[in-house]
Amino acid sequence: MGANVCAAVAADPTLELAAAVDTNSGGSTAQGLRIERELKALADAKVDVAVDFTVADAARVTLPWLALHGVHAVVGTTGFTDADLAAFKQEFSRSNCLIAPNFAIGAVLMMRFAEIAAPFFDTAEIIEIHHDGKADSPSGTAVSTAKRMAAASNDWAKDPTTHEAIAGARGAKGPADIRIHAVRMRGAVANQEVVLGTQGQTLTIRHDTIDRASFMPGVVLACKKIADRPGLTLGLDALLGI
Repeated sequence: MGANVCAAVAADPTLELAAAVDTNSGGSTAQGLRIERELKALADAKVDVAVDFTVADAARVTLPWLALHGVHAVVGTTGFTDADLAAFKQEFSRSNCLIAPNFAIGAVLMMRFAEIAAPFFDTAEIIEIHHDGKADSPSGTAVSTAKRMAAASNDWAKDPTTHEAIAGARGAKGPADIRIHAVRMRGAVANQEVVLGTQGQTLTIRHDTIDRASFMPGVVLACKKIADRPGLTLGLDALLGI
């Protein structure tokens, strides 16, 4: 993902790729720029915005450092706890931070459509499919979708299941007990569908990511808009006005 971000930033005429940091790839290059191992390289380059697509444990170190040094953060890392978010909210006072579970604009719309539909249906389940290199499950997008649907409606039918022949067959219970099924599949990138049902009908809302390039317009948009969003912002939809 880092290579895609570097390429997208370098290709935008209004942005400049000033520095790149990766503890595992230090010494190599991205878009002709040497990749450094230490966060100090960001301060040395006087960057305005840093993009973080790592893992939660690494971001828990990086984000406070960015806040301390007054650098805006655009974050696609997932797996943060409520305590993490509360800490980030306190830490980002000199600069701003956007954390989004998904930067694909179609995925953001999919979550919004599911939220709108929720009050009109009795049951709902979420199926998310990701590549087999994704370490966490369920995805941040799936959890965020369930939270938004739960906030939109508290009138969900009870699950009739009384016995699972194989434990976990019904998936995990998310917010409002909305079931979330996580699939890890070689060859996939990122896909999610929300299936809602009521008397005599079902509605399926699905988004498919064919290539990681789909995330880049959202990342570039966030890099341009983050300076105008004080403190901590959750979700790309805040920048899209939806």
